[in-house]
Amino acid sequence: MNADLVVVGSGLFGLTVAERAANELDLNVAIIDRRSHIGGNAYTENEEQTGIEVHRYGAHLFHTSNERVWDYVNRFTDFTDYVHRVYTRHQDEVFPMPINLGTINQFFRAAYSPAEARALIQEQAGELAGTDPQNLNDKGIQLIGRPLYEAFIKHYTGKQWQTDPKDLPASIINRLPVRYTYDNRYFNDKYEGLPVDGYTAWLERMADHPKIDVRLDTDFFDDGHDYSRSAVSGQVPVVYTGPVDRYFDYAEGDLSWRTIDLEQEVLPVEDFQGAPVMNYPDADVPFTRILEFRHFYPQRNYTKDATVIMREFSRFAEKGDEPYYPVNAPVDREKLLKYRDLARGEDKVLFGGRLGTYKYLDMHMAIGAALSMVDNKLKPHFTGGASIESGGVDA
Repeated sequence: MNADLVVVGSGLFGLTVAERAANELDLNVAIIDRRSHIGGNAYTENEEQTGIEVHRYGAHLFHTSNERVWDYVNRFTDFTDYVHRVYTRHQDEVFPMPINLGTINQFFRAAYSPAEARALIQEQAGELAGTDPQNLNDKGIQLIGRPLYEAFIKHYTGKQWQTDPKDLPASIINRLPVRYTYDNRYFNDKYEGLPVDGYTAWLERMADHPKIDVRLDTDFFDDGHDYSRSAVSGQVPVVYTGPVDRYFDYAEGDLSWRTIDLEQEVLPVEDFQGAPVMNYPDADVPFTRILEFRHFYPQRNYTKDATVIMREFSRFAEKGDEPYYPVNAPVDREKLLKYRDLARGEDKVLFGGRLGTYKYLDMHMAIGAALSMVDNKLKPHFTGGASIESGGVDA
């Protein structure tokens, strides 16, 4: 074994740790990943028939207000001037999202001023105005009024969670953005864009270092290779970014996740929906949204003879599914407390990333957390001899 550090998982968290460990700390780093590609869920590839770049695990839009993260990612890629805008198709009419003055006036066939729209929403919250609802359904009505909530949020959320919103905690939507202007930019961050050459090119540059050894199609839990759990445990520090319950062989039970099923189709038209993302909030449509990838890069000279769309279906994950979003129900939090204690008892193992910490992390959050781990855990150990306190799982 020639590694000073083993990183399990090549998503953005793992790649950031590996890149900093090699470039800043001059360490030999082994990255292993059970998949056949690097990049985790941010991986993209060109669709064979059309050449259109497809986000293999659903849409990934980069945005951040973190100056350090923005400076860091710009070492590996330039970004386009893409600004994410979402539309929603309700009862065969298309509205801009998130809910803004344009959505409100179109929905009510009115020309309300910002003050008039605010007063209307307050009135439509009815008896829930000024209260503290504990379920998602009532919280949604309180925040945006019953008509808008039932049109755009209720059934969409029900499809996402496969659960009646009355049975979901209010914390899922502690705030629903309503803009009393015509601004329909989806994100509010200072920086936003897509990597000019695509995500995979960016991520490959992060791993392109003589001190980084990438091993794909390699499972940490399979014996018989140099960087298996049995081979490295207690020998070298490990940054583990896989599912935390899997690391402990589900000793405290399975944590609950939502997953998505993606149905890709090539259509013989230049443009299917005129936008990158179209939500479908109505109960009689089984999917939650349709992605059309040509619109992520309008500057590219894609074919005019075909387009690629992807329908997204949401459901609870089962064994063997890709976990996307932590459910984080009370029973999950109880299990996570136990896994946190188990993680602290490991020998030189740091848990990170979305799966390793059971937290939903946007891309910029994963990168920021990885940079913090390097600063606060790995650098003191490798440059100053500080011991590594295992853990990283919070509850």
